Amino acid sequence: MTKIMRSENFSLLYSKFDNHTKKVIIEKFDKDGISNIEDYVIKEEKVNFYLNSQKFLSVMSIAKHQDAHIVGFLLSEAVIKSFDDISSLEVSEDGLDVHVEAIVSKEGYENLFKEKTLTSGCCVGVTGNAEKIFNCAFVSSDYSKDANTILSSMKEFSQPSELFDNTGCVHKAKLVLEDGSFFVAEDIGRHNAIDKVIGLASMNKKDVTRSILYASGRLSMEMVVKCVMHKIPIVVSKAAVTFQGIKAANEHGITLVGFARDTKMNIYTHSGRIST
Repeated sequence: MTKIMRSENFSLLYSKFDNHTKKVIIEKFDKDGISNIEDYVIKEEKVNFYLNSQKFLSVMSIAKHQDAHIVGFLLSEAVIKSFDDISSLEVSEDGLDVHVEAIVSKEGYENLFKEKTLTSGCCVGVTGNAEKIFNCAFVSSDYSKDANTILSSMKEFSQPSELFDNTGCVHKAKLVLEDGSFFVAEDIGRHNAIDKVIGLASMNKKDVTRSILYASGRLSMEMVVKCVMHKIPIVVSKAAVTFQGIKAANEHGITLVGFARDTKMNIYTHSGRIST
């Protein structure tokens, strides 16, 4: 084992996979002992969001789909009502600043700066408008899908991406629309990945009210909140769900599915949308 000291390995860093990873030299222990090998780690960035010329949020994220990220976040927080409220959207050349000019909801915007709810999202998400969910309309969509199709789609969704294969450090979200079209995004934060796919759909003027959201991480309340805000009727994950997630989904009409793996899944709420 090497002596504890400041490493010089970081001088060897270089980017790969669209600049979202860095290569480092590590010491790997296995049955044959310790060896020095090359490894890839995720490269998170501090991305700054500006709204109407004012900086309002910085997010640790993968610098990809940054424009969709801010659109999805503003929609999920009810700061804007639709993508049409945005008059301009620009990403800086280095990708770390996103500038939006938009017509905003005064209440939604002010709530961002009031008492925050610390969410259970990885990378620690923060929301100012989570409690507003309980004023939202019940999602009464009759959109349905058969169980085998959902499991087949989850199997395809769960295939590791190149980025995950090389880092093991990203969550993924996929929004599949009724016509079969879809949007996929990855990020170090599961909530960020969901905001990104919602933003991508909105920017492409797609109706998400008859769709399924597939997620790689646990489904807690704030994940369900995003689906209710956009009236996405079915959300599926290969991971677990939380009690507050179940409660919110039950109260607001979301079909919540967890542990969707191989030939099995757990349906926690509103199972009528899933046929057998």
